Amino acid sequence: MQSSDLKNLKIAIVGAGYGGAAAAKALSLLGAEVDVYEQANQIREVGAGIGLRPVTMNRFRQWGIFDAIAKVTSPSEYFEILTATGDPIMKETWPVDGEQSHTHLIHRGDFIDALLGVLPEGMVHLGRKLESIEDKGDSSVLTFAGGKTVEADLVVGADGIKSVVRGQLFGEKGPVFSGEHAYRAVIPVDAAHGMVVDDNLRMYIGKGTKIYLLPLRHRGQVSFDITALCPDGTWNPQVTKDDMLKTVEGFDERLVGITRDLDMDTVNIRAVYDIDPVATWHSDSVVLVGDAAHSMLHHQGQGANSAIEDGGALADALRQADSVKEALALYQATRKPVTDELQRISRQGWTEDEINDVFPGQKPAAAGQE
Repeated sequence: MQSSDLKNLKIAIVGAGYGGAAAAKALSLLGAEVDVYEQANQIREVGAGIGLRPVTMNRFRQWGIFDAIAKVTSPSEYFEILTATGDPIMKETWPVDGEQSHTHLIHRGDFIDALLGVLPEGMVHLGRKLESIEDKGDSSVLTFAGGKTVEADLVVGADGIKSVVRGQLFGEKGPVFSGEHAYRAVIPVDAAHGMVVDDNLRMYIGKGTKIYLLPLRHRGQVSFDITALCPDGTWNPQVTKDDMLKTVEGFDERLVGITRDLDMDTVNIRAVYDIDPVATWHSDSVVLVGDAAHSMLHHQGQGANSAIEDGGALADALRQADSVKEALALYQATRKPVTDELQRISRQGWTEDEINDVFPGQKPAAAGQE
């Protein structure tokens, strides 16, 4: 689209999470008028750390915000997968993107703060709970709780796994329970029983349980994540310390010790859900990004990265296409095959025999080689 057309474009983004904030940054750089509507009265991220891949960091570099993100991260050189007792299965450097070779480990809260911090003041509107959306073809009308309405040339649905935008316009692809729970805590490095010695991600697998140690040494902490099989699909299940300890039986005693020492009041406990692939992400004036489009299980560590890339790809498509309608089709054609595959492999198991399916061409027999 021509620069003049982009500057006349009024864009409304529903949701101020990773996908919404990234899309807001990318789209505002086009010169469009962008507003973000978030249902919460304050934005806070609880839980664990995540890894921002090299391709994601290069998006931030493109948008001029690399330093703002990088200063609250720890650069990581590789990830390692080990058995429950610490025997190596595989060790790989992160996929390189251009000159960027490090994945940057970051706390979720620091990440959303940094993303929102690079948006112009007044762009994000809090306390706006979306009740309905009317797609009028060339524009759409949002109606929020309390009756306030907003009309925009383009609506970006970035409202998460329980997306109102998706449910009303693209079919109700409700959350699908994975049969797992995730127990996440951020603890001091000193409480990690000597297991954090560098800035690299390690995952220990055994008997249906996966334990992630994600160092956040820039803040003197480590993100400790247990993902364990459990048939209880309650969104916020009630779990005791004894329940958690049963999931780590047979693991390295240091991992058991970390679990035993956890303050349960600081543990974020969630049943793990994703959604089935959504057939269509867009109309002529509405488009989905992030979890609203392709919520996936966390086993590939790609949920946040995919949401960021969605925002970049959407901005690229608007720049390249002749109209909003054409841009949305180009965006879906670019991103959906990638996220369909990520959704698929993120659902795969993590037994030692299955790792080669998850990381094609990287057999466990080659594990531990540098």
